[in-house]
Formats: sequence, structure tokens, C-alpha cells
Amino acid sequence: MPKSSEEATKKLAKLLIENPKSKVIFMVGAGISTSCGIPDFRSPNTGLYHNLSKLNLPYAEAVFDIDFFKETPKPFYMLASELYPGKFKPSKFHLLMKLFQDKNRLHRIYSQNIDTLERESGICPEYVIEAHGSFAENICIECNRLYKRDVFKNKLKEYEKNPKDENLARCEECDGLVKPNIVFFGEDLPRRFFENWDSDLEEMEEEGSKEQLIVVVAGTSLTVYPFASLPIEVPKTHHRSLINREIVGDFLQEPRKSDIIIKSHSDEAAQIIAEELGWTTELDTLMEEFGILETVVAVKDELESISKGLNDLTIKDENGTITKKNNQELRKCTSEASNGSDKSNGDHITNVKDEAMPTK
Repeated sequence: MPKSSEEATKKLAKLLIENPKSKVIFMVGAGISTSCGIPDFRSPNTGLYHNLSKLNLPYAEAVFDIDFFKETPKPFYMLASELYPGKFKPSKFHLLMKLFQDKNRLHRIYSQNIDTLERESGICPEYVIEAHGSFAENICIECNRLYKRDVFKNKLKEYEKNPKDENLARCEECDGLVKPNIVFFGEDLPRRFFENWDSDLEEMEEEGSKEQLIVVVAGTSLTVYPFASLPIEVPKTHHRSLINREIVGDFLQEPRKSDIIIKSHSDEAAQIIAEELGWTTELDTLMEEFGILETVVAVKDELESISKGLNDLTIKDENGTITKKNNQELRKCTSEASNGSDKSNGDHITNVKDEAMPTK
């Protein structure tokens, strides 16, 4: 870690030490899970969208598009079989957040991640707001009936055994498709996300709360709304810190003098924060308990298997069966534009166009 980043990390730790009654609101993205073996979405050469862009999809994000899923659910099944919870262990940063909970220093975690690794690390679900949903439960896309996690998981196992069969999860009530309760492009974010954020904003706006709530943003490109608006809405009386390889979002566009910018991987920062707070032994113990001291899963092999499966995919349409559709043919299966869903009203998950690859 560069010296400047190390000094910034120690500055954040000092802020926490000098305010022993303060609690942290974490806002996290895919970057905190890359060391677990899960690819992030945005990275130009290794990100999930970069790799999916090579496959037979109209555009990479189509795999998370609700209209495309209705017409062509199998690409998501292929992706889910590789990313499904149980294959990955928490990162050092996840376990640091667990320590914040154990030390009564955690106020809330707003997560863009669908991997459930906050839960897997032992953080109580009441603290975690999964802004984009997760694999933790399932929902019918037609009647919104909720199903337990095993419903989709069992169907996924059937699909993995024989991908050519129509082993899709169906609703008992309306026969609609059942999927993990992940927010696809074009779907509304959970009500819990907005309710808790409104409550936290009210608390931060109360007189005397300046040093009681500290915001730490980590591992996110801040390009997906409405999640990207959270740091913007943090009152200027409160400290914000960004832990990221690049300066992004409001930290770049409207920087504040009190911002603490840590340009590093989240795990590197987690180690220094733990050292400065005197939590190193406890962090090491947690890592040993989870068995995450060794190397992580090889992402390349996982993505190659996704690519092979999707290239061999047979997709049915109204006129019969088409195998290995090209991009032009697949584009007809969805009504969405090539940069993802654009039917947003502030409650939907949407992308912001920039020169880099879009991020979910």
C-alpha cells in the first residue's frame, strides 16, 4: 500500500479511536468480494461484464435484465450455478465489519452485493440492507410470492445435471418463473432500503450526531443509482471515507475537505484498521475459523465454464428452437436498450453511462 494510502487509513482509524461512541455506516460494493474469488462487475479486464460481453448475449447486463430473463432464463441459471452461495468464503473486509458488530461499533451495512457474504461472515441480517437483493430467498416474478432459498437451489441442481431439460423453478400459484430475490434491471429496490436510509438520514441530521455516525464507502464504482446517491446525501457535518482503488462518485465530483480517501484494496485497509484499533488478534482468529488464510478460488476457470455453457445453450422461441443465437438474433428477445434498463423513476436499479463499462 502506498504511504499516502496507509496514512489515510490510519487517519480513519484515529477518527474512530478519538470517538469511541461512534458507529459506522458501511456502503459496500463488489470490490470487497473480489478477494473471495467472485469477479466484480466493472473491471475492464477481469470484471464480470467484461467476460460476459464475449458470450452470446445481446449485451452483458442482459443476464440481469428482467425482460430478458422472462424470455430467456437459462443464461441466468448458468451464471447462478457458478456464483451461488456456498462456493465462496468471506473476505478480510467482511470479517472486519463483523468485528465492528461484535464491538458494538456497527450501525448499518448498505450492500450492493448479492453474494450474501455479509451473512456468511456472521453479521446479523438486521444490520444488513441488501440494496440489490440477494440469493437469500426467492420470489415469483409474476405474483411476488416468496419462496425459501432451497426452492431455486434444488432446481438449479437439476439444471446442472441436465441443462437441456426445462428444469426451471416455477410458482405453485401462477406458474410464473421463480428466481432469487435479486433486483434485476427494471425492478424496484426493496422497500427496506429506502425506509432504513430515511431513518439513518434523520439520525445524522439530528443536532450533536456529528461524531456518532461515520460513513465508510468501500469497493464500489458508485455508478448505479439510487445506491450511488447515498454518499451524496450524507450531511456535510459528517465524516465520509472512501476505500477504493480509484476515486469515484461524489468523492470525485464534489469532494469535501473532511473526506478521507484511501486508494487501496479493501482487505489491505482492513488489516491496517484492525492493527490501529487493536483488533488484529481477533481478526486473525476469525480468518482461521473461516479457513481463509490460503489462496482464493480461481476466477478464470469459473468464467470459462460459464462461457462454454452459454455457447452451447439452446434457446427456444415462438417459432421453435434456435441454437447458439448471435447477438443480433438475441437482441430481439428483449425490449431493453443495449446499455441496460432505462425505465427508472428513482426506485429502480439503473446505470449511469460513462466511458467505462457499465456496472450493476
